[in-house]
Amino acid sequence: MLNTLQKLRQVVVQEGQDIFYQWRSRIQRQEFLSSGLNLAHYMALRRHDLRPLQAALIPWGLSSLGRLEARVMPNLDAVIATLGAICQVSSASLPIRPSIGAFLEGDRLLHQHTEDVFGQTLSHRRVRIMVTLPMEAASHYEFVRDLLQRGTNCVRINCAHDRANLWEAMIGNVRLAEKETGNSCKVLMDLAGPKPRIGLVMTTNQKHRIFQGECLVLTRDMPSMTDAKCFQANCTLPGVLDQLQVGATAWIDDGRIGAHVESLTDQGVLLRITHASLKGSKLLPDKGLNFPDTDLQLSPLTDKDREDLDFVATHADIVGYSFVQSANDIKLLQQELADRMPQPREIAIVAKIETPQAVSNLPELIVQAAGQQPFAVMIARGDLAIAIGYQRLAEMQEEILWLCEAAHIPVIWATQVLENLVKKGIPSRAEMTDAAMAERAECVMLNKGPFVAEAVTILDDVLTRMQMHQLKKTPQLRALHSW
Repeated sequence: MLNTLQKLRQVVVQEGQDIFYQWRSRIQRQEFLSSGLNLAHYMALRRHDLRPLQAALIPWGLSSLGRLEARVMPNLDAVIATLGAICQVSSASLPIRPSIGAFLEGDRLLHQHTEDVFGQTLSHRRVRIMVTLPMEAASHYEFVRDLLQRGTNCVRINCAHDRANLWEAMIGNVRLAEKETGNSCKVLMDLAGPKPRIGLVMTTNQKHRIFQGECLVLTRDMPSMTDAKCFQANCTLPGVLDQLQVGATAWIDDGRIGAHVESLTDQGVLLRITHASLKGSKLLPDKGLNFPDTDLQLSPLTDKDREDLDFVATHADIVGYSFVQSANDIKLLQQELADRMPQPREIAIVAKIETPQAVSNLPELIVQAAGQQPFAVMIARGDLAIAIGYQRLAEMQEEILWLCEAAHIPVIWATQVLENLVKKGIPSRAEMTDAAMAERAECVMLNKGPFVAEAVTILDDVLTRMQMHQLKKTPQLRALHSW
């Protein structure tokens, strides 16, 4: 087993160095150099199936390598050195046992990189809370102040909604609330990105409900009821329709309505509905369109995004980046920021991971972004679940968390967190468990709703309790008094 570990170490060092060498020229922030190297070592290590080795290590009372993300080489070296001592192997042939400082350096870097993005958190809680601001935040100062008093650490402004004058009023209220409460709060402005949506809807019934088996014509131009047998709606990004093929899957309104492309028409595409509520699903304007098995060729920055960046670059602490899929997409945003800011590295970037391409390219995204400025990843679980399949979401969510921890990059746990509580005032049992699991991220995002302030209080309590039991992947064995 010792020989196996030593050979594994040699491979990880060599392959990790090769990976890191390809990245080195893109890393200009000295703070990210050791994080980038640890990420490279982690990628080299995880090319191997370690399960037999883990099973062999457990009876020896040694680390089974299951929590080494933030410290790949120190963890390997510690296990090898200890096993060598047990087997009475000469220390000259073993790696030097890492110091406590070296062993915990990865945890320190993750903490530092998290503060670089989100600022300092409250003393009693490690995980930040982010709240999406509704329009009333522009005119209702007491609402914003209440959010900060209850424990909100960051607010999100969705640039797909409202206008610059309302955004400025929201931010003004946040800054005033910071001064009054003494609580720091970062402002994230989320660029809308090239999100295809339903435009004007022409329906075959007065209730706007579409049923399984019925048809919908997605048009490039404004719809006209030339065929009363089908619903019609225009697509807000008509160029998307030209990239679809017969048989392609389509989802509408965050997966509430499913369909496939039955035929291509002069007007656009004919969709046949495959999934809908038994009572029919409402087909409404401004609902999102997803095409999970079509690799859409779209620029992640629209003309509107560029206009919004003029405001974002001078008002936001963090810019949220939708539909990012490659390192070149990150470069594009960095250049746009540089054109508008004297010190573009002072603004943090959050990349929303919502497509299979973004998942596949995540290491390159991290290196390109974090090598230049503070960076975080948002697991956009709604769009991601539609894109990769609901059954794969939990698995992929874990892998994203692991990879980001290896890069010492903070993660935002997003989409439908405590949604019943936020919208209806009463949480479901399942979403309380989901909120507790979010302790393994560095930030949790709540969407807007009439009970969002109450949700902040409950989430603050849940996260504070859970951090006594769990830190990332590591159980915390505090004394139990339940029995």
